[in-house]
Amino acid sequence: MFLEYVALFLLIFVALVMFYGIIAIHDIPYEIAVKRNHPHQDVLHVAGWVSLFTLHVLWPFLWIWAMMYREDRGWGIASSDESGGGNSSLAERLEAIEARLAELEPAKGE
Repeated sequence: MFLEYVALFLLIFVALVMFYGIIAIHDIPYEIAVKRNHPHQDVLHVAGWVSLFTLHVLWPFLWIWAMMYREDRGWGIASSDESGGGNSSLAERLEAIEARLAELEPAKGE
């Protein structure tokens, strides 16, 4: 008789831990987004709940989306200055190309 109550307690305990664990796992992308100050925190949180009700189909994509953004480097896409363009900005490079094109155009017509 005593072992039946122990088994019932273990069954309920395991069910509650699994239920809580699934809910806690669905919130991981949102917690990452909060930590990284992600601009889409609210959307990630709502999408996490939607993923919970769709058996976590969206969860890997939410995790990737949350991990892509970092406050210090944004989305990880390097600007023209960081990608080896030297100290010149994009506008300066465009002006240089336009000046060179203006020099070459009259020579083309001659």
